[in-house]
Amino acid sequence: MWEELYEKHYPELLKYAAAACKSQTEAEDLTQEVFLKALQNAVIFQDLGPSQRRAWLYRALKNALCDRWRRTKLEESYLERQEVEASYLEPGVQAVENALLLQSLSGEDRALFHLRYEEGYNAAELSQMLGIPAGTIRARLSRMRTVLKNMLE
Repeated sequence: MWEELYEKHYPELLKYAAAACKSQTEAEDLTQEVFLKALQNAVIFQDLGPSQRRAWLYRALKNALCDRWRRTKLEESYLERQEVEASYLEPGVQAVENALLLQSLSGEDRALFHLRYEEGYNAAELSQMLGIPAGTIRARLSRMRTVLKNMLE
């Protein structure tokens, strides 16, 4: 009975699955899955007539296709959530790493770095605010950038 059922219905079920999922490999997997389910339900299956067996196989294939589709959507949703969570986490991690790097600078240098790169003041404005020549401010900032760059490498 099983060989006859397999030989008779496998090609048409495979064609149906391939059309539904657009992948020959996936269609083969699903079709094999359907026949395994039929073997697992042999007691029920033996009580069915030929047309009922065919209908059972198609229903099982349709259910397997729906399950595969749901699982794919669930996996895609999970991956999207992971990407969103990572995008929220990444700036926070970056901020912590930056803060740790800046801790290696002296208090005065850290304040100068903050005023220049986070507050946006230029060297001339900082010179007026702090009473330090603009050239000195640019030299200190350059030295700080070199130190931080070396620490990152």
